[in-house]
Amino acid sequence: MKRGSRQTKPLRRSKSAQGTESTKELTDLIKQACLVAKDSATNTREFVDNASKMAFLAVKDCEKELDRIERQVDEKITHAITEVNESEARQLLACLKFSTDLERIGDLAWTATKQVHGLVDPLLSQDQRDLTEMAGVLEQMLERAYEGFVDHNVDAASWVLQTDARMNQTCHLIFQRHLEGEERRREYSTTLLFVAQALERAGDHAKNLAEEIFHLVEGRSLRHELKRRRPGN
Repeated sequence: MKRGSRQTKPLRRSKSAQGTESTKELTDLIKQACLVAKDSATNTREFVDNASKMAFLAVKDCEKELDRIERQVDEKITHAITEVNESEARQLLACLKFSTDLERIGDLAWTATKQVHGLVDPLLSQDQRDLTEMAGVLEQMLERAYEGFVDHNVDAASWVLQTDARMNQTCHLIFQRHLEGEERRREYSTTLLFVAQALERAGDHAKNLAEEIFHLVEGRSLRHELKRRRPGN
C-alpha cells in the first residue's frame, strides 16, 4: 500500500463553534442593515430638501436591500438558534427583531419619498422644513441605534428613546397646520399627512430598536416595565 493513499475524515466543527459562526454572520447582516436604513433616511432627507433624483433612486435601492437582508435573516435564524447558548440566543433574537424593524423603516421611508415625489404642487417652505427635520432626526436615531447594537451601548439607546418625542412633536405640528389652519388643496394636505405619518411610524420602529438594545444588554424589557407603570396596572 502506497503511503499517502489513506484518506482522513474532515474535521467536524463543534456545535459551539458553529453557533458562534452563525451568530457572527447574522450580527454582521444586521450591522449592514442598520447602515442601509440610515442611508435610506439620509437620502429621504436629501430628496425632501432638494428633490434629488439620485436620492430618490437611492431610497428605492435601500428598501430593496433591507427586504433582501430580512429574507436572509429569516432563512438562517431557525437553524442558527439551535446551535447556541443562552447569551448567543439573545443576540440572535435581537438580530431577528432588528431585521423586522429595519425592513419596516426602509419601507416607510420609501413610501414617504414616493408620496412627496407624486405631489403636483411643490412643497410649501414650512412643510419642507418640517419633513426635512423629521427625516434628519430619523437618520440620527438610526445612527445611534447602530452604535447601541454594535457596542452594546444603552446610553445610545436611551438617546433614541428620548429623541422619539421630537418626531412626534413635529408630526403633530404638521397635522395641526393642515387640519386646523388655513385652507389648502385637499390632495396636497392629505399627501402631507401621509408623509408625516410614515416618517413618524419609522421613528417608532427606531424606538423599538432602542428598546431591543436594552433587552439585549440588560435582559429586561422596557415595554413590559412601561406597562406596569401605567395607572390601573
